[in-house]
Amino acid sequence: MRTIDLIVLGILKKESLSAYDIQKLVEYQNISQWVKVSTPTIYKKMLQLEKQGYVKSTAKKNGKMPEKAVYSLTKKGKTEFEKLMLGIAARPINIFLDFNAVILNLDSLAPADQKACISIIEANVKKMTTQLQNSLADNPNSTNLPATGKAVMLQQLLLFEAIEKWIKSVREGF
Repeated sequence: MRTIDLIVLGILKKESLSAYDIQKLVEYQNISQWVKVSTPTIYKKMLQLEKQGYVKSTAKKNGKMPEKAVYSLTKKGKTEFEKLMLGIAARPINIFLDFNAVILNLDSLAPADQKACISIIEANVKKMTTQLQNSLADNPNSTNLPATGKAVMLQQLLLFEAIEKWIKSVREGF
């Protein structure tokens, strides 16, 4: 998936890291909330990107810890990063929400079950909204959370706000 390539190359453009450190950064910045990326995917992706010549690895040892591969971006990787940035930015914007499959099939359920599904979605939206608000409140001036990360979090909050409005309109239709 080219989006994962862009995420990994973008992280490595800023600093050289091991696959483990990249995975931890993805977790810390909640990137997996916005883009489908798993731990095994990152490890596999690092091997693919190295094979393609976009990154190179260097074995590093830290104290008594086992040796680990630390990846850095190559010149070819920097070029690919820029190509991906422009290419993905030029695509139509698609918002994939897994719960849309539930919405498409709501009318196949009894009214009570429809209401239950909407309530579950609403609870998840509230939970995610709270998590995002807490993350932003915990890191208002933190250098660990870049401005672009904050921008994505704010975008997600706006999306959840729109979903909450939609839920309200659906409830009015019951």
